[in-house]
Amino acid sequence: MNNDFLSLTLENIETEHLCCAISDKKCKEGYQNKRLWLKERINEGFGFTKLNERAKVFVEYGPSEHAWFPVEAENAMFVYCFWVSGRYKKQGYAKRLIAEVEKEAIAQGRDMLVTVAGVKKFHFMSDPKWLLLQGWRCVEETVDGFGLFVKKISPEAKKPKFCDSIVNSDKVSKKGLTVVYSSRCPFTNYYVETELRKTADIRGLSLQIVKLQSQQDAYSSPSPNTIFTLFIDGQFITTDVSICLDSRFDRMVSKLVNR
Repeated sequence: MNNDFLSLTLENIETEHLCCAISDKKCKEGYQNKRLWLKERINEGFGFTKLNERAKVFVEYGPSEHAWFPVEAENAMFVYCFWVSGRYKKQGYAKRLIAEVEKEAIAQGRDMLVTVAGVKKFHFMSDPKWLLLQGWRCVEETVDGFGLFVKKISPEAKKPKFCDSIVNSDKVSKKGLTVVYSSRCPFTNYYVETELRKTADIRGLSLQIVKLQSQQDAYSSPSPNTIFTLFIDGQFITTDVSICLDSRFDRMVSKLVNR
């Protein structure tokens, strides 16, 4: 691996920062949940490669047989969170991080890289325009605007597909709020369990919380984004966790409901 980067392991995970989880004291419980989640995934072959700096420059990836996505894919390497921010943008780090993932996938004999993103840019998800420029292609789209993106390694790679759970699910209520989230992100626990509960209560809105606590939960998720997704009256609204805040909820909903 390039000396600029390092990987999280069971030996260093308690001392290395988690990139996105650098400084937000109210999310302390979420940070610990994320570390626990990562420890379990590392034992399954999960990788977390980051710039060897105190920065938000990293990529998470893991094998398809343990993927936390409602996607059917054979012999693939999934890309999870992928983030290059601030002054580190436009310096080639994104390409280098994906190259590390691809190198690992080739070493394991994987047929392709797979990720989920918005067909148009969604909050806290990869930029589809960038993916397409790097040789990825979108092989399936949902009515809500999620795309299944693939970068083939082997020409024999079998086309992946979304699971039926994203269109045929009884987990999303047709009335009120439904939120789907997991400990994949250190911020979701606080924003959902504290802020969104308060926001819903102030407005007298019913709130159904679907927390994905296992790989099987994620595989049968009603949303392709297993970090955070909010639905209102059964309609997909956003992947932006900041909508949970009382100060932002009404403005964001009015903008997004009829987009």
